[in-house]
Amino acid sequence: MLQEYFKLNKNILIAFAVSITFSAIIAQSLAEQENYLNTTYTLIFDHVFYLTTFGSLYYWDNRKKYLLKSGKTDKEKLRYDLVKIITSLGIAEIIYTIARWMLQYYFLSNNYDPYLASLVSQVISIIIYMIVLNLTVKMTRLYKDGS
Repeated sequence: MLQEYFKLNKNILIAFAVSITFSAIIAQSLAEQENYLNTTYTLIFDHVFYLTTFGSLYYWDNRKKYLLKSGKTDKEKLRYDLVKIITSLGIAEIIYTIARWMLQYYFLSNNYDPYLASLVSQVISIIIYMIVLNLTVKMTRLYKDGS
């Protein structure tokens, strides 16, 4: 069970590392935009990079988890776990999105360099995200019974 939490958190942190890098570059390249546009566009690209990377890593780590001995997919177990992971990620994503947008906009409004506003807002939002995600994963009992 602890190994599953570790894999999930590892995948999230790797995906955020990719997202942080590209988000800072995009924020800086949009420096001439209004603060709300810079923040919005950066957040959109942040989600694209994060979700693509996380989805690929999560699939790679769990691709054999739902295979039956016959080689077919255990659709019931897959559906059950997908509802739990989407619920946990969804709640965390909503909170992350709100925090990230507000923080980046605040930092840009206070004359931070765009790349720095992106970095700082994302790091703070990731900490909030990780706390919320791990609490909701625990509450939904995604990894109960060693599954």
